[in-house]
Order: sequence, then C-alpha cells, then structure tokens
Amino acid sequence: MSSPQRNKSKQILDAAAAGKYAIPAICVYNMEGVLATIKGCEAKRSPGMILLFPWAQQYSSLGLATFAAHCAKAAKVPITLHLDHAQSAEAVKMAADSGCYDSIMVDMSHYDKEENLSRTEELARYCHERGIAVEAEPGRIEGGEDGVSDTGELEAMMTDEDEARRFVETGIDWLAPAFGNVHGKYGPRGIQLDYERLHRLNRAVGKDVRFVLHGTDGFDEEILSKCIDGGMVKVNINGAVNRHWVAAVKKEGTLTGLIEKATNDMQKEVEMWCSLLKSEGKA
Repeated sequence: MSSPQRNKSKQILDAAAAGKYAIPAICVYNMEGVLATIKGCEAKRSPGMILLFPWAQQYSSLGLATFAAHCAKAAKVPITLHLDHAQSAEAVKMAADSGCYDSIMVDMSHYDKEENLSRTEELARYCHERGIAVEAEPGRIEGGEDGVSDTGELEAMMTDEDEARRFVETGIDWLAPAFGNVHGKYGPRGIQLDYERLHRLNRAVGKDVRFVLHGTDGFDEEILSKCIDGGMVKVNINGAVNRHWVAAVKKEGTLTGLIEKATNDMQKEVEMWCSLLKSEGKA
C-alpha cells in the first residue's frame, strides 16, 4: 500500500498551486489521445494528466488504462492517469484495484446531497487505502459529456461554502466546484462564471483541498487566468482537443495517415493548453 501523501498526482497539483499555474488534464478515448497528451506535454516540458472516463472500462476493460499507465510512467515529464466521473462504486473499485490509476473522481452528484456525501466518504476511504487521490463534485455542474452517463439531464446546482466544507470533511483531496461552468458546449448564453463564488469557496476550503475546473470548452487565456487566480490547479480539457481527431477522420484517406495526423493535430492543441495554463517549462 502506498501513501496518498506520496501520490504523484497530488505532488504535481501541489506544485501548481505553489507556482500559480494549472495542470492540463486531457480527456482521451484511444491510444492516439494518450500519445498526443504525452508528446504535447513533453514538447512544452509541462506536467500533465491523462483522463479516462468509465466508458473506457466498459469498452476495453483495463486495456486502455494499462496502456496509458505504461506510457505515463515512461514519459519524460511527470504524467499521471486519472479516472474521471466514476459514477458507481463498481467503477471506482475496479479502477482503484487495477494498479493503473493515480487518482479517481468519485462522482456521486446524481444522488441527493446526503447520499452523495456518504458514498463519497466511503469510496474516498477505499481509494486512500490504495494510495489513490480522490476528486469529488459538490453541487452539480450543468451539462453532459460524451462517455459520461447520468449528468446531462440533471439540474445544475451551484456549490456554496457550507457544502464545500462538508465535502472536505469526507476526506477528498480535490474539489470540482460548480460556479457557472458547464460540461460540453455553453450554448447561446455564452460563458457566465461566478468568479466571486469561486473566490469565496477558495477562501473557505482552499487550504484543505485543490480545485479542479470542469467545463472549459471555449475558454480563452483571460478566463483561464481568472480561474487559476481563484484556485484552479487541474483543468479538464475534452472537446477542444478531441475535435481535432474527429476532423482528421473526416479528411484523411488512409488509416496510417489518419492515425498520425490525428495524433499530431491533438498534440499541437495540448501544447497550446500547456502555454495557456502557464505549466510550460514546469516539469
């Protein structure tokens, strides 16, 4: 059993908090996404995180996770593997017992508040016993993502200070607050973030946990800087990178050409995010 305090993911996020930058956490769905993330971070000398959804476990059992964990360990910069939006005890325990993951998001936000808290506490303890860092979502971030079930139709609920404190008491390491951020596209109303709420939450619990930003589609450098100022040190990135894979599929004629072009295009986007999050040169 390894100590959660020696957890690699916790170490790179603690360093980001001290250095006032954020770590790019890239949602991937295939081997090319894994390689693009690592190559992009290596090119920018940036730490990084590979994020898999529970869909990967359904699709390939632990195949993709095993590949990702191997590549992360062989990378020339610190790269860790995270399971995002694990929405059942079975998914959390499968990942925690696999030996592949450095961190897991225990996402019980589809339950009512009290059950969310109790399940989060139980599963956080399970993960910590295996040296794995734990993320959780107080409130409920609006919208849904490809590869994540049970979130798109749920009503959004902003995180308040009392709720944040109660989640910290469950023993989690990282908090993903809801402050106007949206999973997926923001739609006609555009991006409307409650930065004052974010700063209140940071003052309330920021000394006890690290903050994670979900819902970054369309964010520019100014928005990201404000989020980092509010305590964000892990920034989840999905569509902004993966749409380059989709574009390559539509254009490229050969399979090998498709694989190489998609990986290269995704890598360039990862490199751009390293610069935006000020993590370039921090590895």
